[in-house]
Amino acid sequence: MMSEKIGTALIVALTSSALVGASAAREVIVPAGTVLRVQLENSVASDSSRIEDVVRGHLVAPVVVDGRTVVPTNSPVVGHVTQAVRSGKVKGLARIGVRFDSLTTDDDRYAIATRQWTKIAPSTKGKDAAKIGLPAAGGAIVGGIVGGKKGAAIGAGAGGGAGTAVVMTTRGKEVRLGRGAVLYVRLDRPLSVRVS
Repeated sequence: MMSEKIGTALIVALTSSALVGASAAREVIVPAGTVLRVQLENSVASDSSRIEDVVRGHLVAPVVVDGRTVVPTNSPVVGHVTQAVRSGKVKGLARIGVRFDSLTTDDDRYAIATRQWTKIAPSTKGKDAAKIGLPAAGGAIVGGIVGGKKGAAIGAGAGGGAGTAVVMTTRGKEVRLGRGAVLYVRLDRPLSVRVS
């Protein structure tokens, strides 16, 4: 009889502690649109990265829902390059695109979907115009000194042609993100996280 009471008490105690443990862990929904601040652990670049190259990083700020931290700082995230377009010689701006698809916490690993993060290189049109215009002006001045109006026209044409040749053979700026760069990416769909 005594052993029966002890056995029943043990079962009740184990069941109660299991229920407390189960109730302590709950699902929290991180809404779509939540911003993740990701610091890169490897570099990516428009002229050296390839589509599907792995991109690794970690959160530099926690994810907080209703005032409660649900994903801690330094949680690893992994993704891949979605775009890698090198700059063109005449036209076409360089760009790099990244998307993250995995987030790991102390307790679990989650599949996530972020919107594509994209950076496009700045245009070089102003610099290109200067590369053509300055040699043309210089040629016109020298031609004008040597041969008058006709020499100025010939000099401007020669100088402008040389500047154009330089622009036509030079690529524009590339997009390069080094290790330590911080990207702000948004969740594309809600994420259900188990929180204890």
